[in-house]
Amino acid sequence: MAYAKKSYLEHVAVKVKDIQWHIEFFTKALGMDIRELHGKIENPEQVWIGGMQLTSSPDFEVGDCTNERAWHIGIFTEDLEDALKEVYSFEGVMEMPQGRNWFSLPDGLSIELMQASENSVQEILKIDPRA
Repeated sequence: MAYAKKSYLEHVAVKVKDIQWHIEFFTKALGMDIRELHGKIENPEQVWIGGMQLTSSPDFEVGDCTNERAWHIGIFTEDLEDALKEVYSFEGVMEMPQGRNWFSLPDGLSIELMQASENSVQEILKIDPRA
């Protein structure tokens, strides 16, 4: 019997080597808000930004199969072209072979950035599943 209700992805947890760099990137390049933080803002253990849980892992090395993390994060944005201008203004961001809207961050985290329809981003951001 199939599950009769609906589900959605609430967050993706990923390890990052430099959590401060990632906080700055997601808040400034993509306008995402921090919704939860564990630890002090100067050196958090974990931070929830949009649908991501970023976990500080200073010893993380890309390519170490014993130290795996998510393959990529899919993000919808209100203005793809403007967002991509901001994304590529960050040092070390590299375009991936899939196209300009696919890029990797300096520590190897891959992101697919997609154009959202009409006001769907604002509508989804109104939802508080923890309320």
